[in-house]
Order: sequence, then structure tokens, then C-alpha cells
Amino acid sequence: MKKLSFAGFLAEWGLFTLFIVGFILSRLYIWSPVTVDGHSMDPTLLDQEHLIMVRTTSIQRFDVVVASETDTNGKEKLIVKRVIGMPGDTIRYENDVLYVNDQEVDEPYLDQYLAAYSQDKLQSVYSYNANFQALALESTAFTMDANKYASFTIQVPENQYFLLGDDRLVSQDSRHVGTFSADQIEGEIKLRIWPFNRIGTVQ
Repeated sequence: MKKLSFAGFLAEWGLFTLFIVGFILSRLYIWSPVTVDGHSMDPTLLDQEHLIMVRTTSIQRFDVVVASETDTNGKEKLIVKRVIGMPGDTIRYENDVLYVNDQEVDEPYLDQYLAAYSQDKLQSVYSYNANFQALALESTAFTMDANKYASFTIQVPENQYFLLGDDRLVSQDSRHVGTFSADQIEGEIKLRIWPFNRIGTVQ
């Protein structure tokens, strides 16, 4: 049996090997798979959807990001939320209207649930969870602070980010655990890869 020379090996396996090495390195340093756990980002991202996160240091308002949070047991977990407040911002909500530094800003990703909230306080949407229905019935707005006030103001510290889930009534986010530093933000969600009928970029 003829031995394969090094040149022959490269000719036959070089491109494949480079692809594998490149894939492994990109997986370690550029992107990572993420699975949604819970309903805090409904309807933008649904429970158990599979996503691709791209590691980035360029964080923009309204990006959907993965952040590292320490829970009450001291255990670190990853959460998926949306960037609402940038470092130094003054964030204000008044009866579901967002103001950033005193300028009214639209949140089109909330349109579907805001309409459902106006119609029946999300009782049809939350039919799968009686606790969510009770929360909605007791609420005075779709976006409230941790004390259930529909009008509230947050001053975002320098080098910190204010993160909220799109399903405001059920999301545990910066209203409850505080702002997040840039070091706590692992990356930005760019792509949904499962389920197949929802494959595509994430806005």
C-alpha cells in the first residue's frame, strides 16, 4: 500500500482540515448557540427557540443581547433581553410610552402585545398560564417598574446598560436586578435557527 505524502495529504484533506479548525476557532471566539428559556422575550423570541449569538463590543440601543446575571443563589446564568438604555441615558416610561433623554421613542417590537393588552389585557395570549393572566389583570400598564408604577424614570449609570424583556409583564430584567455592565453582555443575537418555520434574522 502506497504511503500518502504530506503534499498528498494536504491536497486531499487540507481544505477540510482548515474548515474544521476555522469552525472551532469561530465557535470559541466569534459566535455561540443560545436557547431561549422562558417567555420574557415573547413574541420576538419564543421559549426554547435556538439562536446564534455573535460576540461583539459594539452595543447599540434596541439590540437583543445575551447577558450574564447572578441569581439569588449566587449562580451565574445567561439571559436574553433588549437594550433600552445606553450609558448615561435617562429612561422614562409614562403609560407605555418610552422617553429617552426626554425624547419620545417608538418601540415597534411591542405593537402586537400592546394591541392585545388594549383588547383584553392579554388574557387570550396568556391562556397557557394562569399566573400571567393574573399579573396582567392587576396591571395598570404593559410596562411598569418593579413597584408596579406605570410612570417611572431610570438614570442609567456610565458604563452600564438598561435591559428589558419584550414581554414586559412577565420579564425579570433591569427593573428588578439593576443595570448591566459591558463585561456582563456576552454578545448580540443575530439569527434564529430553530424552529424551521421561524428561521431568520432577529430584529
